[in-house]
Amino acid sequence: MTKLSVNINKIATLRNSRGGDNPNVVKVALDCERFGAEGITVHPRPDERHIRYRDVFDLKEVVTTEFNIEGNPSEKKFVELVLANKPTQVTLVPDALGAVTSNAGWDTVKYKSQLIDLVAQFKEAGIRTSIFVDADVRMVEGAKETGTDRIELYTEPYAENYFKNKELAIRDFVTAATRANELGLGLNAGHDLSLDNLRYFQQNIPNLLEVSIGHALICDALYLGLENTVQLYLRETKAVD
Repeated sequence: MTKLSVNINKIATLRNSRGGDNPNVVKVALDCERFGAEGITVHPRPDERHIRYRDVFDLKEVVTTEFNIEGNPSEKKFVELVLANKPTQVTLVPDALGAVTSNAGWDTVKYKSQLIDLVAQFKEAGIRTSIFVDADVRMVEGAKETGTDRIELYTEPYAENYFKNKELAIRDFVTAATRANELGLGLNAGHDLSLDNLRYFQQNIPNLLEVSIGHALICDALYLGLENTVQLYLRETKAVD
């Protein structure tokens, strides 16, 4: 079954907009776990506009499910943060400085040498590694050559095209996932997955281990309540034909 990891960045965005500590990101993470979430994801950025580096240390102390730290390993500060906290998983994302949100996967061919070094460093510390990639077989094959444990498929293109033609929207993702399975890579996915499109994705992607969902889940929680929303997303990740 596919695990649900809740990305709590938007909780930190709300907190930071007013100052102070309301809502408290640690409490929200613990509540998400209590409501059934199987992991907590954070994506600290250099400007700390949502998750702060201090938050990561605080969360590491209390998260009992899988703790996943996403970010750009080109930033030395990020690498040091991950090594200091030793999360269950680190997801390497090629964010441009100042990017509003992640908008592309790694070119695992161009940056192969850099990724090999980073993956080795994190794995030596006992941290499972995942590389954020587009649904492109070449990028999947390049990721395999880095020694990474998993890849995370960047799913915004799927989400954008789901209502236009869901069969076409998912086609490249099925191809990429199938190749990842052949190569023995673990498979995660994330970005713009929602209650609208998650079930179809989960049911059609072979051996999908984990989805990381933040923005849509938090938006839904405004109307549906956090506990109910986590439960609804869990239901989608466990759906069977």
